[in-house]
Amino acid sequence: MALIETRNLWKSYIMGSETVHALRGVTIQIEKGEYVAIMGPSGSGKSTLMNLIGCLDTPSEGDYFLNGKLASKMSDDELATIRNREIGFVFQTFNLLARATALHNVELPLIYNGTPAKERIDKAKTALEKVQLTDRMHHKPNELSGGQRQRVAIARALVNSPSLILADEPTGNLDSKTSEDIMNLFDHLHGQGNTIITVTHEHDIAARAHRVLSILDGNIASDRAGARAKAGAV
Repeated sequence: MALIETRNLWKSYIMGSETVHALRGVTIQIEKGEYVAIMGPSGSGKSTLMNLIGCLDTPSEGDYFLNGKLASKMSDDELATIRNREIGFVFQTFNLLARATALHNVELPLIYNGTPAKERIDKAKTALEKVQLTDRMHHKPNELSGGQRQRVAIARALVNSPSLILADEPTGNLDSKTSEDIMNLFDHLHGQGNTIITVTHEHDIAARAHRVLSILDGNIASDRAGARAKAGAV
């Protein structure tokens, strides 16, 4: 069973008197343990596809299965639950609480799902250890560098042991050296068995993935092995 399966996925919007089709019958499968990049220019439909995969939106037509569950037919409450349990999000803008410590920011998904306090703190510390940031756990975002803030966001994504890490332009606000460090971290996390999907318009970021889906005008234009896979990287 594929971790992600979409069948003839459409997403349409009414813009005045016009209907805009952001996705046009997208059918893909992504297996557990894959590292996939979704590429495309602005307006191609990649952000729409990411929102559907991340259960942040529902399709106009077609079916979306996440871990065997038919997410495309779920209620808003059911989608919120599946987002919390199954998906770890990493955003370009980090989305951290400014007044909270790194540790508390990482705890947030566990607070939402009712995890007891001691277990919550232990899991948050373990997640920060995975991104090599235990020495900064009591610092607030304004006391951290951009790369450290993104590491906190990645730890938060990992804390629930999700089925999927979904990263939206994860290096968009970082300099080239810090971007390299963050992408090396994604390589490491993938090597530990995590399923990763990164959405990007940057070819060097997509080249880190083992599979690249290119989207254009709401359709999958190509589905090819990434540079890492071609080079025989594990």
